[in-house]
Amino acid sequence: MSVPTRLGIDLDRIFDAHFAEIHRYIARRLSIDDADDLAAEVFLVAARGGYEPSRGQARPWLYGIATKLVSRHRRSEIRRWKALSRTSEREAQSHEDATLTRVSARNLNGRLAGALAGLNRGDRDVVLLVALGGLTHQEVAAALEIPYGTVASRLNRARKQLRKALGDVNPLKEAHDG
Repeated sequence: MSVPTRLGIDLDRIFDAHFAEIHRYIARRLSIDDADDLAAEVFLVAARGGYEPSRGQARPWLYGIATKLVSRHRRSEIRRWKALSRTSEREAQSHEDATLTRVSARNLNGRLAGALAGLNRGDRDVVLLVALGGLTHQEVAAALEIPYGTVASRLNRARKQLRKALGDVNPLKEAHDG
């Protein structure tokens, strides 16, 4: 099924170009099951309109929609970070526990999950758009509809909090160096 073109925007092209990365971003923040539904919802919102080509690229706009939809699931997300944190702290006693621990460790270790849960929503959104979405500061500003300087200050504040919570290590640097 072809998505209609609105305001001269080829939504099929936008979907083809960005669906996989939007899905991946949402899956990293929530779960694959949630990402299946929410990524589709991002493009439903996009198909309903709202994008103005004069604002720049579609990518940050789509990440903004995704971040807003993820915010609706904020309580679940925070519970997930806290659960991952607890999972890493306990000793795996069953096969199910061992499997869950390995899967959780693939993306985040428990201490990082707990530290992310401790950030305020705005700071966490900026960190995750940069770390999981790979967006530039300018793209984050466009996605969240906030000034560029706010992105920089939120990211700086979040990095300080994460370093402190993790014993003065930089989890973003280590994730990229690995």
